[in-house]
Amino acid sequence: MAARSYGQYDGVTTAVELIGERWALLIVRDLLVGPRRYTDLKQGLPRIPTNILSTRLKELQEGGVVRRAPLHGSGLVYELTPYGRALEPIVLALGRWGFRALGEPGEGDVVTPDALTMELRTAFRPQRAADLDVELRVGDVALRVIVRAGVLTVARLAPPAPPVGGSLPGGEASAVVVAGPGLRHLLGGVVTPAEALARGLVAIARGDDRILDAFAETFRIDPLPA
Repeated sequence: MAARSYGQYDGVTTAVELIGERWALLIVRDLLVGPRRYTDLKQGLPRIPTNILSTRLKELQEGGVVRRAPLHGSGLVYELTPYGRALEPIVLALGRWGFRALGEPGEGDVVTPDALTMELRTAFRPQRAADLDVELRVGDVALRVIVRAGVLTVARLAPPAPPVGGSLPGGEASAVVVAGPGLRHLLGGVVTPAEALARGLVAIARGDDRILDAFAETFRIDPLPA
């Protein structure tokens, strides 16, 4: 557990002591996508100092949130324990809450594959989901986004996925959607798909423009009621 103690005895305090230290929750976010080697975590969190990453991983292990596991008999990966995986709905709820305050990216801000994957999981609406097979490109990141019968699967295409990231789908996606930071306006329902295309917030590099209607219906983070 983290060395810092708030000296209070309740569940919220314990949770903050476990995952409230700087970078800890982002490590959990990335491990919710899948097990990661130390080097994969460092690559996905490019600004984290190596000593802080090591310290946070040690604290998360001591708190029962993260464990180390063998990778195909050679090497080790970090993965969430069942206790750690129970954080998923909390992380998704935090993502929705934070999304509503998301402004323009700051200088040097990056989009990582794991962060974008979790953003899609945050915005996913299974009750209104259309069947999709889309390649989504945001900067240097490319994801294969597949929805079948209300079940979402996201696979990393670029940068190349770590070996522990799971197998990639075969064949090509039926459509390729290219976007930048303005994608948040579509996900937040601020613009319609037609407006997003007209304003250059997104582009269809392959496939029918109507795929964007299905995408916008499937992925949405509605504003809070006034």
